[in-house]
Amino acid sequence: MPDPISGLAAATVGSSLLGGRAARSAANTAADAQREAAQLAAEEQRFRPVGMTTRFGTSQFGFDDNDRLTSAGYTASPEIQALQDRLSALYGQGLGYAERAGAAAAPLGGAAQGLFNLGGQYLATSPEQARQQYLNEQYAMIDPVRQREEQRLAGSVFGRGGAGLNIGDMGQPELFALASARRGQDLQLAAQAEQAAQQRTAYGAGLFGTGAGLLGTEYGLQTQALAPFQTGFGTQQLLEQAAQQPLDIGAQLGGRSATAGANVGQSLLQGGLGAAQTQLQGGLVGPSLLAQNTARFGQQYQQGQQQQQLFDFLSGQRNQQIYGFDPFSNTSPYAIQSQAGMFGTS
Repeated sequence: MPDPISGLAAATVGSSLLGGRAARSAANTAADAQREAAQLAAEEQRFRPVGMTTRFGTSQFGFDDNDRLTSAGYTASPEIQALQDRLSALYGQGLGYAERAGAAAAPLGGAAQGLFNLGGQYLATSPEQARQQYLNEQYAMIDPVRQREEQRLAGSVFGRGGAGLNIGDMGQPELFALASARRGQDLQLAAQAEQAAQQRTAYGAGLFGTGAGLLGTEYGLQTQALAPFQTGFGTQQLLEQAAQQPLDIGAQLGGRSATAGANVGQSLLQGGLGAAQTQLQGGLVGPSLLAQNTARFGQQYQQGQQQQQLFDFLSGQRNQQIYGFDPFSNTSPYAIQSQAGMFGTS
């Protein structure tokens, strides 16, 4: 008779192996579903610009065999191209104006540099040196006059016989009056020397300012001469922007489409992940139930064996009390006689 315990163990091992294979198969199926959901989501999020055509131009987008963007460009309309050609000639002339204006204004730069040099010479002298220079120049002019005055005064005094006349601390009156006049003149020259030094510094600084003004005029002429070129070039850029609008609009539409596709892709990805998880759990339910039923059958069999052993034990105890022995035991007299009758012995 087969051993139920051995059969139960074999069934348990078989169910475990079956459950392991089923779990791996379910996991692989779920992984494939997740990859497929991710690929769908990525495909929905891909940037797909839209070709556009306006009055000013047409956009073009190139894609490879894998539907990936490889190039982008635009073509201006014939109207825009004609305007661009005419403007190119105009701002070419404007650039020529600017070049000629630069040559014409070049002398202003030279004059400005000369003023800078001259102003530097004036400012190179300190105020003290400027005052002393002024005094030296003034005394060089008035010294000959003073000498002639002294000679005339001396001749007049000696001629009148008043050379030896002295009054108190003044001494000779005519000479005292001359000396007093000259002291006043010296004080006046000192004040004028201070003023002259200040004027010299201001004049040197003014030369720099005048030179800077000349340079500003030179640069201003060049800037004004560039205005026609800048106007033409700026208008050319506006025409180019108008021709580029289809490209920008197509790219914007592609970006919006990619944004919307990202939302769709996220929904697809979440749904695919949920479905894969559900599929994985469903694939594991069968092996799990088989393992649970096998374990439950083993427990029930063990409980039945224990109950049978308890019943046999209690029955032997009861027969012993009634007959003094267990008639169903292999060693009882009843059982021995029955066995002998079965074999024809007495």
